[in-house]
Amino acid sequence: MRRPSWVPEGTDLDKPNAARVYDYYLGGSHNFEVDREMARKALALWPELPQIMRSNRAFLRRAVTFLAEQGVTRFLDIGSGIPTFGAVHEIARAIRPEAKVVYVDRDPVAVAHSRLLLQDDRASAVVQADLRDVDDLLARPEVAELLAEGEPVAVLLVAVAHFVSDDEDPWKLVGVIRDALPPGSALVLSHASLEGRPDQAEDHQKLYRMTPTPLTMRTREQIAAMFAGFELVEPGVVYLPQWRPDQPESVGEHPERMTGVAGVGFRP
Repeated sequence: MRRPSWVPEGTDLDKPNAARVYDYYLGGSHNFEVDREMARKALALWPELPQIMRSNRAFLRRAVTFLAEQGVTRFLDIGSGIPTFGAVHEIARAIRPEAKVVYVDRDPVAVAHSRLLLQDDRASAVVQADLRDVDDLLARPEVAELLAEGEPVAVLLVAVAHFVSDDEDPWKLVGVIRDALPPGSALVLSHASLEGRPDQAEDHQKLYRMTPTPLTMRTREQIAAMFAGFELVEPGVVYLPQWRPDQPESVGEHPERMTGVAGVGFRP
């Protein structure tokens, strides 16, 4: 297909991309027919997927709001994806106008759009880097500066660690990040779980193997282990709607149908 003018050179337009599929689920416009076709196949298997993605986005909003209310003014959003409504800097600055945000993604389209959106925002930066090369990520000047000034930093790994395979050891990668954080910093993490909808898990993972970003769904125990060295805040690692809902009645009778689990922890 012809490359649109807003798409960076070298972008593969022939394969679906997880960031662009996620954008489609959220109602965005930064996706291609190949992404929409994958999304339609996924929806045929699992019609609740857009609701799950919105639930994940709502968790992000609640977690950032919570941390900003706790006084956190620095945010490192790894796997930030394509900018959508309610970006981290918008949420945080509604409470902390001085909040600084560094967005990190490996997808060139996500990075290009983030830079376009934030080109006049001196308190935000965008970095193209890969969580799997964590040493390179932490060495980027924008990231190093955010972490070096001694104030607590909230690291967001929202719907990203499930794109890291077991062989690539996401637990070790999160540990490296943890050790680089100033005391009092926080980890915000959500992850696709195997327990929520075990009937859908295998087919969904097969579908994502068609993309450059295959998906590894994990047990709640495996996901909770990523918080090693952090002190979890209540209610711990729970299904997405259960994490500090704005309205308890909104959780519903079957929060497991949102299948993702999430939590927030502080580094002592």
